[in-house]
Amino acid sequence: MAMATSSIYCATTPLPQRTLSKQSPLHLPAACVTRHAHPSLRITARSPALVAAATSAVEAQPQQEAVAPAKVLPFRVGHGFDLHRLEPGYPLIIGGINIPHDRGCEAHSDGDVLLHCVVDAILGALGLPDIGQIFPDTDPKWKGAASSVFIKEAVRLMHEAGYELGNLDATLILQRPKVSPHKEAIRSNLCKLLGADPSVVNLKAKTHEKVDSLGENRSIAAHTVVLLMRKH
Repeated sequence: MAMATSSIYCATTPLPQRTLSKQSPLHLPAACVTRHAHPSLRITARSPALVAAATSAVEAQPQQEAVAPAKVLPFRVGHGFDLHRLEPGYPLIIGGINIPHDRGCEAHSDGDVLLHCVVDAILGALGLPDIGQIFPDTDPKWKGAASSVFIKEAVRLMHEAGYELGNLDATLILQRPKVSPHKEAIRSNLCKLLGADPSVVNLKAKTHEKVDSLGENRSIAAHTVVLLMRKH
């Protein structure tokens, strides 16, 4: 392939001036790369690597990726995360349980960080969009909605896809209030919403050691991992 009005340089020693002859084209190795055009130099590059690269650059066309259907797997794992600001004047609802506190979650719905997190974990395991796409906060009908609506829909989608809950492990992160007095009530209600045996639902709570907004009682967060199993 001939490349006109294009100068080529090597990353090694510069070419001596006497080699730039108009009588015979200059053949350079494949390690050479093009730079700015030189008006008085016509160079022919016959390196297979350069020819292949140029051909590829010309002939490459954008390809549309085919959307493959979701695989039917014996197990599927999902992870969920959620975080909300804590502000005065809002109720603090965790796992569907109203927890006495001087502030609560500022959110479009009821701000239940645990249920939102569980929903995202189930949706993630199923390979579906996250909770914000299925229940967008721009939709007025979800304003102040109980998060139990979201988790019931996630459970419906799980069963519709042919799966059931294998087990769930959730961790709450907040500095205050103490979750331990309410832990069993939260777990019991979560099991009810999921239709799951208490033996497969685990709940932990951690402080954030007074670090960042979580440790300063300005926010609350949760992580959840779920294992879904194919129904027999």
